[in-house]
Amino acid sequence: MNYIGSKYKLSSWLLKSIKHVCGNDLSSLVFCDLFAGTGSVGRSFKPMVQTVIANDLEFYSYVLNRNYIGNNESIDASAYIEELESLPPEDGFIYNTYSEGGASGRLYFSAENGRKIDAIRSQIEAWFSQGKIDEDLYFFLLTSLLESADKVANTASVYGAYLKKLKKSAQKPLTLKPADFEITSGNHSVYNQNSNELIKQISGDILYLDPPYNSRQYGANYHVLNTIAKKDTFVPKGKTGLRAYTKSAFCSKLEVENSFEELIAKARFKTLFLSYNNEGLMPAATVKEIMQRYGKYDLVTKEYQRFKADKSENRNHKANATTEYLHILEKHQK
Repeated sequence: MNYIGSKYKLSSWLLKSIKHVCGNDLSSLVFCDLFAGTGSVGRSFKPMVQTVIANDLEFYSYVLNRNYIGNNESIDASAYIEELESLPPEDGFIYNTYSEGGASGRLYFSAENGRKIDAIRSQIEAWFSQGKIDEDLYFFLLTSLLESADKVANTASVYGAYLKKLKKSAQKPLTLKPADFEITSGNHSVYNQNSNELIKQISGDILYLDPPYNSRQYGANYHVLNTIAKKDTFVPKGKTGLRAYTKSAFCSKLEVENSFEELIAKARFKTLFLSYNNEGLMPAATVKEIMQRYGKYDLVTKEYQRFKADKSENRNHKANATTEYLHILEKHQK
């Protein structure tokens, strides 16, 4: 998935940097990805560590991580995928609220794809409520739907707005592709909580932090994925059909420093790694000042090209050079 702040392209650098501090053999360690997003970092560590703890405040992210991190036994879903692919279209909430031809006139999806999303989502929920599929298969199928829907969404990577006309990829019919996951010997857990609350309940060896670092709220930018994932109904707000969402303190210039220090203070982990870039709400000097109070601090950086959607109507993607900071804290042990 195209995702704001995704660390997929930086995963090899992150792994090298973390191993440099924690050692090459991570097999007995507990690794926590507290702001997991699409789970790319947790997924890369899953085969290497004893336990992955993954968490995110957004429910669509919980669904993805519940599959990729939480699922650890083989699933034969081919018959279910085949049946979902052959369902008759349904004029449901996604079609009416977010699709071409729907009552609301929003253009997040083509009419065909909006109806297909509704039909698939209804069937997955029916199977689960009737006890025909277990929780593992439920989240596997939901993840497959979220990722497949995202591939045909008529947006410039985020759902804060839709495009005025259907782009080529949005005109293609949705194909439900299975969201395969890696089977490992570890014991992993996935949460959907506020990070500053969950940190009080967990402990381990490596805490990886990749919080939002600007004012863009993920609940607003990915609200349509949350709606597909939750399958609830509500009164959409405004032109974009926004749903109510929980705002993160890490997106607030007034709140971010206090929330960050609270998180660091309460973390019961040996080594902390914070991904943040040079465009963040907290300057690097502020991060250093806070982290130094709790142990031995270090910093490594990497220049890389990230892509963001152009604001012009054709939505071309332009490369932007940025500096990624990896702040490191070896925390004092009480």
